[in-house]
Parts: sequence; C-alpha cells; structure tokens
Amino acid sequence: MQTIGDGKVVTIHYTLTLDSGEVADSSAGRDPLAYLHGSGNIIPGLERQLAGKAAGEKLEVKVQPEEGYGARDDQAIQKVPRSAFPADVELKAGLSFQAQDPTGRPLMGTIAALEGDEVTVDFNHPLAGETLTFAVEVIGVREPTAEGVQHGHVHGPGGHQH
Repeated sequence: MQTIGDGKVVTIHYTLTLDSGEVADSSAGRDPLAYLHGSGNIIPGLERQLAGKAAGEKLEVKVQPEEGYGARDDQAIQKVPRSAFPADVELKAGLSFQAQDPTGRPLMGTIAALEGDEVTVDFNHPLAGETLTFAVEVIGVREPTAEGVQHGHVHGPGGHQH
C-alpha cells in the first residue's frame, strides 16, 4: 500500500473548521480534493501532517497560522481613495476584489470599511491568523502522470483542468 510522500498524487475528503466552530470549507458533497504532495499545492501544515498516511486513514489535523495562511499583518490594511476603484462598482464592507501588486501579480483584497471618499482595504488572506482544524479522510495515494509532474499539479477529476 502506498503512503503519502513527495511526488505522490493524494486524494482527500476534508472539512475545515475554525476555532469559533464555523465550517470554513469542506469537500462534502463534491469530488474529493486531489493534489501533488510536496509541490506546495496545499498549506504547509496540512501537507506536512499528511506525510506517511495511507488510503483509508482518517485524522484530525490542527494547523497553526504560521503553517497555514500566516499571521495577520497590520501593514496589509491600507486606506485608499475611492477613485482607486471603478466608478460603476458599488462598494460595501466585506466586498472582495482583485488588484495587482507592484510587480503585476494578482492580489486579493477585501473592503473593511468606507468613510467618505476613503476606503479601508485588507489584503490579508481571510483565514490569516486563524488556527485551522481539518478533519481528513485519505481516499487514495498514487503515482502521478508525467504531465502532472511536469506541471507541478494534478490533472483530471478533483485536480486542475486546463
């Protein structure tokens, strides 16, 4: 029986719960998640704790912020003028949007507050600073296809589609 290790295609069902008890994400009712282990396709703390497991195993994994989505960064909260957004967009607190960092890479943000012509935006990941608890069932472990290795991610059901 194969065990999870670098270069293996791993298929899991999972439920992600926050310390508040809120379910933040789950594969329930969907195809299981397939990923290429060791390629950084999932958060480091979950990937590390799945190493060595085999199909059929069920486990609970706690991931601290440092190995999840990072600590909250107060410098990632900025005030910008309303004019930085398209005029035809209705802005409201909680609205998520995509911007670009100075190098042109996509950057996700959320509007935290609106005051007159000033918009407070938060570029922290929504789960930054959270301790994450995953209930995981390992569905399968297999060798990757040559294309999956070349691309660094899984192709097909539960994985990436081009």
